[in-house]
Amino acid sequence: MKCDLCPDKHCEEGKDCWKAKGDVQKMYNSSEDQRIMQVSAAIEGTYYMEKTRVEELIIFCKEMDYKRLGVAFCLGLQQETQVLCSLLRKHFTVYSICCKVCGVAKEDFGLKKVDKNNYEVMCNPIMQAEVLAKNNTELNIIVGLCLGHDILFTKYSKAPVTTLIVKDRVLAHNPAGALYSHFYSRKLTAKKEIEEVSYD
Repeated sequence: MKCDLCPDKHCEEGKDCWKAKGDVQKMYNSSEDQRIMQVSAAIEGTYYMEKTRVEELIIFCKEMDYKRLGVAFCLGLQQETQVLCSLLRKHFTVYSICCKVCGVAKEDFGLKKVDKNNYEVMCNPIMQAEVLAKNNTELNIIVGLCLGHDILFTKYSKAPVTTLIVKDRVLAHNPAGALYSHFYSRKLTAKKEIEEVSYD
């Protein structure tokens, strides 16, 4: 499947290119999955182009009857996280956990440092997920975790996960900017190869 290259998108009119429409009903057979789909569709249908993502998040959690929310955040976005948690705490019990929890040195895991001359603590997404699980959160919200760390957090989270802010240090945490901007899209398209990273 290469849906991105399809000029027609007849699936919007009911066409089943994948020939799997009969299997879809089974995929949403849990009551939680059905409820998430119902609430998501209701928010889209009621507030299309009206609500911000933060507002949608609050409405979604209320409609899902969530009481306990977790926020896994990057220390670099602490200010944004404080504002978010302040808003959420008007409606829910909120537990937040920063990326540097436990203060484990990067050197202990042989991880590359940004500055070789400084002591640096590694991000700890698996522990972030563990701490929120111990607090019995019903939904976990990612705020700016590094690429890779967000993957591990989502993998080990006991509760469902949604991402509110995706980290992009260059584009003010708006990775879509590289696709919208003519300058960046040309720059990315012109590259023949992806640069390799150094691990030491």
